[in-house]
Amino acid sequence: MKISQEPSQKSTAALVFADKTTIYGTGFGAPGNAVGEICFNTAMTGYQEILTDPSYAEQIVTFTFPHIGNVGVNAEDVENASAVAATAARGAIVSAIPTSPANYRAQLDLSAWMRRRGIIGIAGVDTRTLTIFIRENGMPHGVIAYNTAGDFDIDTLAKMAADWQGLVGRDLAKYVTTPKQFSHTEAGWDDGYGLSAGNGAHIVVIDYGVKANILRRLASEDCRVTVVPATASFDEIKSLAPDGVVLSNGPGDPAATAEYAAPVIRELLNARIPVFGICLGHQLLALAVGAKTVKMPQGHHGANHPVKDLATGKVEIVSMNHGFAVDASSLPGNVEQTHVSLFDQTNCGITLKDAPAFSVQHHPEASPGPEDSFYIFRRFLERVEAA
Repeated sequence: MKISQEPSQKSTAALVFADKTTIYGTGFGAPGNAVGEICFNTAMTGYQEILTDPSYAEQIVTFTFPHIGNVGVNAEDVENASAVAATAARGAIVSAIPTSPANYRAQLDLSAWMRRRGIIGIAGVDTRTLTIFIRENGMPHGVIAYNTAGDFDIDTLAKMAADWQGLVGRDLAKYVTTPKQFSHTEAGWDDGYGLSAGNGAHIVVIDYGVKANILRRLASEDCRVTVVPATASFDEIKSLAPDGVVLSNGPGDPAATAEYAAPVIRELLNARIPVFGICLGHQLLALAVGAKTVKMPQGHHGANHPVKDLATGKVEIVSMNHGFAVDASSLPGNVEQTHVSLFDQTNCGITLKDAPAFSVQHHPEASPGPEDSFYIFRRFLERVEAA
C-alpha cells in the first residue's frame, strides 16, 4: 500500500517512516520533531485521556475518529497520576484540523494545550488509510515533525526513525513512575471529583505509569490509597502494611521492567498479600510466575474492544492500550486464563490457583471507555476482605 504523498504549499508538518515513507499535513501543538512507534486508537472520545496516559510513552497516536479537539481540554481529564507530567504520547495524528472547542468544560483549545505539554500534532492525514497500513504492516517507527516554514529534511528525519531503538527490551516504567511515595484521596466522577475518607482497606499501588482513574476507582470503594515508585522493594511495601497491592499499567517492554519488578511480585505472592494487576501489571504478574510475553504487530488501542469473561460467559466492551501480550500457551499449571479478546483470542486475564492474585489486560477503570469492567475492582476488594 502506497501512502507517501507530495507536499503542498501549505504543508507545515510531516510524518516520516524509517523507509522514507512520508505523509504531509498541517501542524498543530508543539513545533519540533519527535520519534516513536506509530500506533492507532479507535476510541471515539477521550483524546485528552489518551494523550496523557503514561502507557503511550514514546508512541505517536493515530486517531481513527475524524473529529479530534471539538470539546477542548481541561484540568480534570488528565490521566498522568504522578508528578512526571509530560511523559506520555509524543505526537497526535488526526484527520481534521482541530476546531475551536465547544463544550462548557473546556478550559483551553487542544493545540494550545499540546503546545504546553510538548506534544506534536499533524492534521489533514487520511487516518483510515494509515490505520489499514499499520494493520497490514505492523506499527512503524517514525518521526512526527512540525515546522511552521514547511522545511523538512526527509533524509535526516528518516534516519532518526531508522536509528530509534524501538520498544522491545526497553524499561520505560522508570521514566514515568512517581519519584516518591504519595497518598491519593480523589474519588470518581459525579459532576465533579469527590474525596474519599479512606476508611476501608489499605491498598498500595505500584506505579509503573498509573492512570489517575485507577486510583479514583479504588478511592471510590473507600480504600486508603498509597502510591509507591516502580522500584519500591518488597520490604518498603510490606512496611506500609497493605491489605492488597495493585500492579499498575505502564509503557515499554514488560520483560525489561520484570527484571526488577518480578522478584518483588513473587515476594508479595509468597507473603499471601492479595495482588491485582492491570495492563502492564497483568503482564508483570504473568512473567513473575513463569509465563512469557510477546510483542504484538499492531497492539490493542481503543475503547471498543470485546473481551469475554470465561468464568461468567459475559462479554464486556472495554478500554485497551497495550503493544505486548501474555502468551497464553506459556501459562504454567498454577495459572488459569480468565479473559480473552474476541478480536484475536489473545489473553486478557489470569488468576492464580495457589495465591490470592489475578490480573486483566484491559483497563477496568476506563477513562476513556465504557464502565462495563468497574466490577473488577469490587472483585479484587472481595479477595482483600477474604484475606
